[in-house]
Formats: sequence, structure tokens, C-alpha cells
Amino acid sequence: MTDAASDLREKDIQYSLHPYTHLAAHEEKGPLTMERGENIYVWDSEGNRYIEGLAGLWCTSLGFSEKRLVEAARRQLEILPYTHTFAHRSSPPVIELCERLIDIAPHPMARAFLVASGSEAIDTAIKFVWYYNNALGRREKKKVISRQRGYHGVTIAGGSLTAIPLMQTDFDLPLDRFLHTDTPCYYRYGEEGESEEEFATRLADNLDRLIQSEDPDTVAAFVAEPVMGAGGVMPPPRSYFEKVQKVLKKHDVLFVADEVICGFGRTGNMWGSQTYDIAPDIVTCAKQLSSAYMPIAAIMIDDEIYRVFREQSKKHGALGTGYTYGGHPVAAAVALETLKIYEERNIMLHVNEVSSLFQQRLRELGNHALVGDARGVGLIGGLEIVSDKASRAQYEAEVKAAPKVFEKALREGLVVRALPGDTIGVCPPLIITREQINDLFDRLERAFDAAETELPGG
Repeated sequence: MTDAASDLREKDIQYSLHPYTHLAAHEEKGPLTMERGENIYVWDSEGNRYIEGLAGLWCTSLGFSEKRLVEAARRQLEILPYTHTFAHRSSPPVIELCERLIDIAPHPMARAFLVASGSEAIDTAIKFVWYYNNALGRREKKKVISRQRGYHGVTIAGGSLTAIPLMQTDFDLPLDRFLHTDTPCYYRYGEEGESEEEFATRLADNLDRLIQSEDPDTVAAFVAEPVMGAGGVMPPPRSYFEKVQKVLKKHDVLFVADEVICGFGRTGNMWGSQTYDIAPDIVTCAKQLSSAYMPIAAIMIDDEIYRVFREQSKKHGALGTGYTYGGHPVAAAVALETLKIYEERNIMLHVNEVSSLFQQRLRELGNHALVGDARGVGLIGGLEIVSDKASRAQYEAEVKAAPKVFEKALREGLVVRALPGDTIGVCPPLIITREQINDLFDRLERAFDAAETELPGG
């Protein structure tokens, strides 16, 4: 390790507080410090090159060296580095971005509201749901349902929706008003002899019973990722969203589609909602909106909700919420350029051309002795680790099977992610080539082979 790298390591240990990190262990091992990136690759402070197999955090869709995005930021910084959208103010990139988002929305939407992160988007969506029902005089209709192992950020409201123990334990979450229903993972939760569609029917029936038991007049919204991401990469079972949406319509419950991971091509369509025929009332998006080059997110609301908000602003004098960096002109300019690149380069076509190989290699790795289930869609996949394929038994938590595969992958020059449920998540930049896909999975297979020799029974 160079003197400069060693100095950075010690400063990080002394001064930084890292999210999702074992803090005591970090004091011993320090950070993996990434210094630069190009295409789908990143380099650490020791000069080691890695395939960034999770696109950062599911977000760097155009890779790490897209000069057009750098130029878009530079140009806007020179013209107008900051303004806001409070009290009738705006800027050209914000206006154009909102127009573009409404044009490409997965279901007819009326207005876009810009914020700085997916977590802000989710919190704002929940506020909007409550505001909407108060405006209609439905002051008891406030409960919000998400799914076990769903991920919706870790702010107070988002963390209440994120039904994963690590993100809630000792944070006093979830708050009241937040409920959780079944995880739609057929492999892990389907019952013996139950078909995939029967599993979907059972989950929809359970949701119906939950709403009825709570009283439909108190249940306001259902929040769901089209493909569950950080909870273990779980595409929905066949007919799941069709059946769920019937339940929501029956009880006049709004559908909030959390497109933070799925939006902008990840599943092979512009939106995960299009992939699974979801007709949401509210959409949240972030991450690939700017290829993560700038922090930006958005909430889109349909016309019915907007008309209610318009009347409320007459009543109260304004829509009483907003953020300093919501509608930041530099972030909006980068996001707008990102959407232009998606269109000009036909990124959706590219994803569909290479995703068949990605899914083929993913399923082939499902034959590995450690893999119980290989699942995915488009350019996102998950590999659930088991100790016994026949029984689907998993390793004890203290074995840390997924983290072991993660560490072995790093040694192979590949960044993936260990997720809840002993699942390895794979989600490369959308620009990945067929040759790079093969390289990625060759490295990942070697990582599984190396981990197998060190796990119990290996």
C-alpha cells in the first residue's frame, strides 16, 4: 500500500461513519477505496481493476466515463449553478425534465415533483397519499402497506416500509400506520404442490384479508417495487400484480410503484411497471434517472391526485412541502441528458439484445452446488445460496455465506453485493457487452467455487 493510500485509510477509519458497515470490523480492515472508473470498470487505490457488477448501487446505468453527462453538468454549472422551484420559480432544465418524465411515464401522469434521492421520493409520496386523503375528508384512511423484504429506503417513513430487520431494529421502526404483507418469492415461500399462479392468488387473498381486517376505510396505499431489489432480487410470480391490483381497486387503495431500481431500462422496458402491467397512481424514480452522476429523483402523480392538490392549494395558499435541492438545475440537466442518451443510443434495444445471455449465464450458475435459486429479468439477477438444494435449507447466519462469496468475487476483480436471505445480487451497467457479461459470470463462478471449499460441508 502506498503512503498516500495508507494515509487515506487511516483518516477514513478515524473520521468516517459508514452505512451498512460492521463498524468494529471496519476499524480493523478499513475501506476499499475506489479512485477512478471507466466504462463498466472501477479501480481501487492499489490499482486493482474490478467489473462493477452492481452498477454502484443499482444506478450507474451508463458506466463510469460518460463524457456527455460530465459536459451537461459543467455547462449548467457555468450558466446557473443553483436555483429552486419554490413559489413559482423554475429553470429550463427542470421544466424540460418534468415534461420528458410525464411523456415517458409508465401510466398517464399529470405532474412530476423533483427531489434529491429515492428515499426523499418515497417519503414525499407517503406525504402526498396522506394529504390527498385529508383533502377528500378521509382522515382515517392513512395506513400504508408494503411487503416483507421490500426495500424503500431508510428514512423514517421509508424505513417503516423497508421490512428488513437490520433496517428497523433499534431504530424504533416501523412507525404506526405502516403494515407489511407477504414476500412474493415463489422459490422461498411457495407451499408444496402449489403452482406459481396459486401462490400469487394466495398472496393477493392475504392482502385482501389484511385490508379487510384493518378496515378498508383506514388503508390508503400499497407500495411495491416491480422487482424487489435489495431484499434479494425477486421478480414477481406470474399473475401477481394483476391479482394485487384487483384487490387495491376493490378497496380504493392507491398503488405507489417504487421504480427507484427498476426504472429506465433495468427490466428490459423503460419501467418495471410496463414489464409487469402495473397501472400505478404514483411513481417514484431515482438512480438511473441520471445514471447516478448527480443526486436526483422524482415523484409523478396522476391527474386525479393533481386535481385534488390544486384545490388544496387554493384552500391553504400553497402546496406546503419542498426541498432545497429539489429541482436542482445541474442535477436536472444531467438527468435530461441521460434520458436523451437512452433514446439516441436505443439503450432499451441494447438491454434486450444482451439480457438473454445475462439471464442464460445466471440460470447456468443456478446449477452450482451452492445456488438454490437463480432469478432475474433484464439486466438484474439474484443467486440465493443454500446449504442443501433438495431441502432448500440455508446456512446459519453466523456462517455469512453470501458475504464469503462477495469477498471471493472481489479477489476475482468483480463487485457484486451480498443481500438479505443469503442472496448475491448482480446488476451491471446497462452498457455492458456480451463479452463483458461472459467475463462477469466467469469471475462469479470462480468466486462460488472458492467459497464452496470454505463453507461447511465444502
